[in-house]
Amino acid sequence: MIVITRFAPSPTGHLHVGNIRAALHNWLWARKSGGRFLLRLDDTDLERSRADYAASIRADLQWLGLGWDAEEKQSDRFALYEEKFQALKAAGHVYPAYETQQELELRRKILLGRGLPPVYDRAALALTPDQIAAYEAEGRTPHWRFKMDHDQPIVWTDLIRGEQRFDPKLLSDPVIRRADGSWLYMLPSVIDDVDMGVTHVLRGEDHVSNTATQIQMFVALGAPLPAFAHEALLTGSEGKLSKRLGSLGVAHFREIGLEPMAIASLLARLGSSQPIEPFTSLTPLVDSFDFAHFGRAPARFDEAELAALNQKIVHQLAYAEVADRLPDGMDAAAWDAIRPNLETVAGAADWWRVVTGPVDAPDAAQEDRDFLAAAHRILAEARFDADIWRTLTGALKEETGRKGKALFLPLRRALTGLDHGPDMGLLLPLIGRDAALARLKPGV
Repeated sequence: MIVITRFAPSPTGHLHVGNIRAALHNWLWARKSGGRFLLRLDDTDLERSRADYAASIRADLQWLGLGWDAEEKQSDRFALYEEKFQALKAAGHVYPAYETQQELELRRKILLGRGLPPVYDRAALALTPDQIAAYEAEGRTPHWRFKMDHDQPIVWTDLIRGEQRFDPKLLSDPVIRRADGSWLYMLPSVIDDVDMGVTHVLRGEDHVSNTATQIQMFVALGAPLPAFAHEALLTGSEGKLSKRLGSLGVAHFREIGLEPMAIASLLARLGSSQPIEPFTSLTPLVDSFDFAHFGRAPARFDEAELAALNQKIVHQLAYAEVADRLPDGMDAAAWDAIRPNLETVAGAADWWRVVTGPVDAPDAAQEDRDFLAAAHRILAEARFDADIWRTLTGALKEETGRKGKALFLPLRRALTGLDHGPDMGLLLPLIGRDAALARLKPGV
């Protein structure tokens, strides 16, 4: 069996962090299994679906390194849905219903008020021809529901949640088609999964009850069931569902300078028993991905953890991997010097400005002025090579008796304008003799 997974976003908005996690896990499972990963744009909502959102989804997946093997759009598949709908209708698996939204909402409130589950009562099945004729005379057009089979419990073994069991009598017959003929999510998704040969449906635990209903649709279509895996939803770092998670997406992550692999490293294992590590390649995440590692405990997403992970990844990146994102003139030696102080690659530009100048150094304290004058004299006379920092500080220590912070901090301030930063042994050769002398010049 060739494993086939799919990621099926609706192009009615941008991907958020929960979508990205689902896409990543589907991609990882397909790649680990030597299978295929499909992108399906669920754009049956023609009013809200937009081409720019679809383009954004594709761009986001590509930026994350999640290439797909084929793409489909549901809006191109309406003829197939119509064909399968008519077959289900002929077999008695779907039926028309004439209630208005207001009537359905009133029934729902009554049931809830009685402490009963708000399950549709199938009143439409009891309509007489005269009642139907009266509704149609009013101008009502029916919507269509899928008729659940109440005779057998719905049971499947979830790859994450274990055995799942539902009583179909407690599930409403879902509306699958609106009165205007447009499609809702449930049936087209199943038809597509069957037609595309999807073998594994991996999605959030908020779809568990949908799966129970859709299993009966697979059966009604005479199709084999895919394997299902429902993973715990993401929560905020405070442990509660966070609206902010719905707004965090690739645009935000790119804006703050995060690496794609930081996002992948965190989301690939979030909610699993495996350690979250700063990977610079998707390969180890593919090799280690396994549903058995995931549990039902909440998966806590913490932006601070993501930022720390990103920093560790940046510290591992070779010059060749970032050269096209660095300031003009910044070479491998400069990258090696500056990299340990970076949180993001974009931050290299700030440190490169420290190298190239000019720097806005604070006025030297009175007790440091003679010290810096001595530094200027020693630097002017010394051989300027890769060991110049050691030469300079060694000579100053011997001449002035200073050591530790008193020795190093005034020099760093004068040369960089800052109290902290990259190793001065690497930074000073990058600054160069002339610029360093200008920054140490007495009276400046």
